[in-house]
Amino acid sequence: MTEEPILERLFRVVASRQGASLERSYTAKLFQRGRLKIAQKVGEEATETVIAAVAQDKAAIASESADLIYHLMVLWADCGLEPKDIWAELERREGISGLEEKSSRTP
Repeated sequence: MTEEPILERLFRVVASRQGASLERSYTAKLFQRGRLKIAQKVGEEATETVIAAVAQDKAAIASESADLIYHLMVLWADCGLEPKDIWAELERREGISGLEEKSSRTP
């Protein structure tokens, strides 16, 4: 028996917080505040991850990366996406040069 990956488990918990009690769930509060606030939090966590990387602080990079992934999952759930959608996009890009992939995008 294989255990479900942590990212899948985390997403299930995040998604289950939509409509949950605002007094008991930070995630429910994020959903209630709306997509703009969720997107803002993703940006904040991305910036904090960059700052930790510039400082070359491995523990802070790990911590801020975890925050960033969590907030991305809240955004995905709010947008009706699931991790499998992101994994499918990554698989689509697998084996394609990053330069080639970028040039194939429509402006």
